[in-house]
Amino acid sequence: MTSDNKRPLTLRDVSEATGVSEMTVSRVLRNRGDVSEKTRVKVLAAAKELGYVPNKIAGALASNRVNLVAVIIPSLSNMVFPEVLTGINEVLETTQLQPVVGVTDYQPEKEEKVLYEMLSWRPSGVIIAGLEHTDSARAMLNAAGIPVVEIMDTDGKPVDAMVGISHRRAGREMAKAILKAGYRHIGFMGTKMPLDHRARKRFEGFTEALAKEGVEIEDRNFYSGGSALAKGREMTAEMLERSPDLDFLYYSNDMIGAGGLLYLLEQGIDIPGQIGLAGFNDVELLQGLPRKLATMDACRLEIGRKAAEIIAAQLDNPEEEIETRITLNPTISYGDTLKRR
Repeated sequence: MTSDNKRPLTLRDVSEATGVSEMTVSRVLRNRGDVSEKTRVKVLAAAKELGYVPNKIAGALASNRVNLVAVIIPSLSNMVFPEVLTGINEVLETTQLQPVVGVTDYQPEKEEKVLYEMLSWRPSGVIIAGLEHTDSARAMLNAAGIPVVEIMDTDGKPVDAMVGISHRRAGREMAKAILKAGYRHIGFMGTKMPLDHRARKRFEGFTEALAKEGVEIEDRNFYSGGSALAKGREMTAEMLERSPDLDFLYYSNDMIGAGGLLYLLEQGIDIPGQIGLAGFNDVELLQGLPRKLATMDACRLEIGRKAAEIIAAQLDNPEEEIETRITLNPTISYGDTLKRR
């Protein structure tokens, strides 16, 4: 086939290459019907050699569904989500389902657009980050007629199923650990939270637990965009210049926490004696830091696995009773930056 006359391969091409009917080729490629092993091997070998890929859209016209799972996440640059995708893929690769990823950049209107486009392809299921969506997006999810799993968060009511952690509880637990260690003058640094609902919920849980013990956050700073490590260094320097009496810094994620840690080490500040630090997410990449940052595991890999298992199970046997609201329990890692008492 010349470059001037390119066309997609069809069942007829495989049929002509093997000398068997198009119907038989179709049965082999769909793994349907009674076909001899010799014919099956011949057809599969010819299809592979030709580079033939079945037209799943044509099949979807009959079934009204393709073997794709729409996975909609806020970011690919945030190291949290690749681990979630790994968990999803580990489960789906044992099925005929394939994940297809859409990115929203934490923008509700963009999430709505991505969801609309993905649902137009009639996927077999949807895995989508978060519980907060626009009214239109929620209406589309409700009307999709397929399994929907909202992930990363369980502080709210899902459309269908949900798998994640309670971020309010995560914030409360970290606050309790910080207070138990004897810290009382606390600063907070994080992303701008109106659209990062999970960070907002952790912050709410954190401040609630502090307030119960009569402690308030004494300084706070928020950022958007740019390198998280550089922002962590910059915000930490600014905060300690404003509030030199702080004895603990709580960061909404490990990346800005790592930047703060590196800055404090350069300044020769005693950690965790003079100042304690903690982040969130337990990012594996940061294991090589001079000190291990205190943090909390967000159960990312397990969230991905559980979400994919729900989708696969509901498609395999829609009548089977399965758990569809799963709250995982993250644990605190004290590392070298949070005193343990």
